[in-house]
Amino acid sequence: MEITGKIIAALPEVGGTSAKGNAWKKRDYVLETMETYPKKVAFNFFGDRVDQYPLQVGQVVKISFDIDSREYNGRWYVDIRAWKAEAPDAAPAMQAPGYAAPAAPAAAPSYGPATQMPGGYAAPAAPPKVDLAPDPTDDLPF
Repeated sequence: MEITGKIIAALPEVGGTSAKGNAWKKRDYVLETMETYPKKVAFNFFGDRVDQYPLQVGQVVKISFDIDSREYNGRWYVDIRAWKAEAPDAAPAMQAPGYAAPAAPAAAPSYGPATQMPGGYAAPAAPPKVDLAPDPTDDLPF
């Protein structure tokens, strides 16, 4: 899965030694999506990927991740484990032979209010007029 947003927090790297004696490390980040209603997503890089993807606060990135759940003492814990980070407009690193990447558009499209309705659709009706003056006979307190 993938998500794009801006890094708003980079927590300190943590590490230790597993029960089998193997060294491990991870680093947590918080990403905020750039949507109408932004969401905050906490994720982490584990092992060698901590050094491979050093993200900075304020950086806009596209994160590829997997979701992992595990049970411990009757409670369930969820991890969002990232495995790749790249600039959101980065081109794919590998392409199939004989495939040519599409040319970039000359100018970004402008998305605004529709000026014309497609054939077969009626233009929207004007909203009904609402009188917001208080009614003297209304005895409700709200």
